[in-house]
Amino acid sequence: MIEVERVEEVIKIRMANRLFGRPLYYTAAYWVDGLLIDTGCPRTSQELLSVIEELGLERIVNTHSLEDHIGGNAILQEGFGMDILAHPLALPILSDPKRLHLQLYRRLIWGSPASSQGSPIGEVVTTGHYSFEIIYTPGHSEDHISLYEPRQGWLFTGDAYIGGLDKALQADSDIYAIISSLKRLSALSTKRLFQGSGTVRDDPQEAIEKKAEYLEDLGEKVWQLHGQGLSPKEIRDPSLRPGTAHSLLDPGPLLGAQSGALISQDRGRRIVE
Repeated sequence: MIEVERVEEVIKIRMANRLFGRPLYYTAAYWVDGLLIDTGCPRTSQELLSVIEELGLERIVNTHSLEDHIGGNAILQEGFGMDILAHPLALPILSDPKRLHLQLYRRLIWGSPASSQGSPIGEVVTTGHYSFEIIYTPGHSEDHISLYEPRQGWLFTGDAYIGGLDKALQADSDIYAIISSLKRLSALSTKRLFQGSGTVRDDPQEAIEKKAEYLEDLGEKVWQLHGQGLSPKEIRDPSLRPGTAHSLLDPGPLLGAQSGALISQDRGRRIVE
């Protein structure tokens, strides 16, 4: 399924695969002045193509190389013939998406991306009316970038900012890089934030700052529990802790969903199960 909405001069294209008639895990692309930021998941690529054929397309930028952000690359590149810009670390995955090593549930929800060809993005991307600064925002993935249009105060974060409380992380996510990226983004004069999920926030600085504080606090609690000798399983599940009735943490935060690793307070070090 696909939903299209105008927000100022930005066209928000929100997408989700359906299971038993219900949408699963929204992702989004944003079109502005001929530029498309991300291309959604493979399962909605044909619908996305139909929308973009009406809007026109001059350039694609991928915020990162996960399947729910590059899924429409191939069909759009074939249809329009333009290059795709992304961080240099993303380019090998664009050309060979099998490098993602997708688990079954990801293939079922999003689909498997087809190969596309990209080029390294520079420090600025310009359109006819706008100029976007490219900000390196690793953490969610090593190849993650965000786009900032300072005159308009627009910030396109991909998955560098995810609202709410985290229950799990990607196996290769780096929570301290996420925190650093959030602090970098919070220093910008942002009037409107466009998230990778399709949520749009006005005056988002406070929300970004609070997310960084939450992750720092959560990391500190994990490290405290580890210092008490608790195993990753005991940190994750309070019922496994001898003599502990209540948890400082909800089950799951900071746990790599596939890796079985908790990230400790010591930057760059992991407590591995």
